[in-house]
Amino acid sequence: MIETRLLQYFLAVAEEQSITRAANYLHITQPTLSKQMMDLEEQLGRQLFLRGKKKITLTEDGLYLRGRAAEIISLMEKTENDFRENEQNISGDIHIGCGEYQNSSVIMNIIRDITRDYPDIHFHLFSSNADTILERLDKGLLDIGFLLEPEITPRYDYQRLPLTETWGILMQNNAPLAKKERLTLEDLSGIPMIVPSQTSNSNRFEQLFSEYQLSLDIVSTYNLIYNASLMVQADIGYALCIGGLIPPSPEHNLIFCPFEPAITSNVYLFTKKYQVFSKATRLFISRLEQELI
Repeated sequence: MIETRLLQYFLAVAEEQSITRAANYLHITQPTLSKQMMDLEEQLGRQLFLRGKKKITLTEDGLYLRGRAAEIISLMEKTENDFRENEQNISGDIHIGCGEYQNSSVIMNIIRDITRDYPDIHFHLFSSNADTILERLDKGLLDIGFLLEPEITPRYDYQRLPLTETWGILMQNNAPLAKKERLTLEDLSGIPMIVPSQTSNSNRFEQLFSEYQLSLDIVSTYNLIYNASLMVQADIGYALCIGGLIPPSPEHNLIFCPFEPAITSNVYLFTKKYQVFSKATRLFISRLEQELI
């Protein structure tokens, strides 16, 4: 009888077309994975792979097994989900990476409901930019990442969530641009800018600025908006950011002004490909999908 683990390993090799890449994603050594795939071929009495110099491709038998293996894994996951619906005592830790988004409150409401229904589930939130969150996902330090319009790579599974963030400029309320209700990208020419260090957002705005033939005076970058807001208060520059994160307050003299036409980004749920989730994490993802997808 073929072990489920071997089928999962086989699917990883079939997807990545490389023993080395698949081993890295599965956190096992290349020789171990290679031997297990040879053992699987011996057990079935069929050649499953054509091993080339640059990549591995599937034989006809390998293609057949890929389809059947995917069905088996899917059926097992559904069976586990059916049993899980009747479980009352799910416990464990869920590690979540998240940027600073106005829509994070939606996610927090789901966390609140789960902690009330399952008091033995504990959440651990890590706030940073997309680059750091993806790095921690790779290392297994996070179970889930919520990212703002990330660069899509085949190393991850992802879902676009119906959560939209609006971009604009955070500035002092006595700044010259504060008189405008909406800003254009051309308004940013010649003023000191504080921009996010997140690679995907930086690249996106670099392309926009290039299209408008703008050369920005970038005096600083940031990864969390609080420190960026302090820089704006200190009259260091104007911060490019999403709205709603620094609410109006008599304690500071800052206002947020959006762009016209609007520039928006969507929030994505990211997980590492081939990751095996705990019951608690599967419950969280299920609740998230029920609420948002």
